[in-house]
Amino acid sequence: MATMKIKKGDTVKVITGKDKDKEGKVIAVNRKNNTLLVEGVNMVTKHTKPSMANQQGGIVHQEGPIDASNVMYVHNGKPTRIGFKMDGDKKVRFAKSTGDVID
Repeated sequence: MATMKIKKGDTVKVITGKDKDKEGKVIAVNRKNNTLLVEGVNMVTKHTKPSMANQQGGIVHQEGPIDASNVMYVHNGKPTRIGFKMDGDKKVRFAKSTGDVID
């Protein structure tokens, strides 16, 4: 399995689909299905039963998964591709547009 280039906490921009051009922070990453949960993107309606955690129940709006190929990492306000390189003996991510190390 290839490594995910986008991690939890990254800011991403949606490049295709119904939420095109929206930006948000990555909430969760699912490496198995190659999907992400992004804040405010792909909102779905879920009907919930009353439970101990949610006494009222009812209709809840929450983020749905979006494929990782449909988003781009945002670096300095611009979307960019991500690459990997060795920085000494450590593998780091870098923005391909500028060459800056991300983490």
